[in-house]
Parts: sequence; C-alpha cells; structure tokens
Amino acid sequence: MQAVWQLGHAFIKEIINEMPDPKPHYNTIATMVKILEDKGFLEHETIGNVFRYYPVISKTLYQQHAMSDIVNQYFDNSYPNMLMFFAKQQKISQDELNEIVNLIKSQEK
Repeated sequence: MQAVWQLGHAFIKEIINEMPDPKPHYNTIATMVKILEDKGFLEHETIGNVFRYYPVISKTLYQQHAMSDIVNQYFDNSYPNMLMFFAKQQKISQDELNEIVNLIKSQEK
C-alpha cells in the first residue's frame, strides 16, 4: 500500500521498484495486490493487457482498519492491553505515555 500511495497509480513492476532489496518476486507482489484489491483497498484500470492499480482508501482509513485487526487478533480487542504490552516491552517511553494520556484527556473535553 505504501508504494501505491506514493506512486498514485502503479503497475506491478513499478511497485516492485519501490520495494527494498532484495526485491520480491513479481508473483509475490501480484498476489499481495490481488488480495488488497479483493479487500477493497485497491482497484485497477486496464491499459492494454496489463492492470494499473490505484488506492481507493486513504492511509488513515487503512491504518484504522489494520490497527483494529491487530487489536482484535492479538490483544483481545482491548486497546489498553495493547498499550500495556508496548509499555512492558519498553517500546513506549514515559514521555510518550504522558503524551498519550494528555491526548486522551483532551479528547474527553
């Protein structure tokens, strides 16, 4: 998705060019793009005999969808469980935790 958002419209080969080395195989990316299209995140237009893909969902909406899946699958659908996991793993600093608390408090107003 990152590559397609960056490019706007992209053929599979262009998506592959955006990927870090070692580049994934064409069929791997084609399968991933097909899955994203089946889920409604991408659509395509036919140019000649190839497809050019484009995003139909914003990065923000995609993040919301992905995070909901992660929280549901790995944290028993609990955002506090997710935050506690990262806090215990020391992936969130005290300053970041304070920032999160302040953000929550500002949403309550």
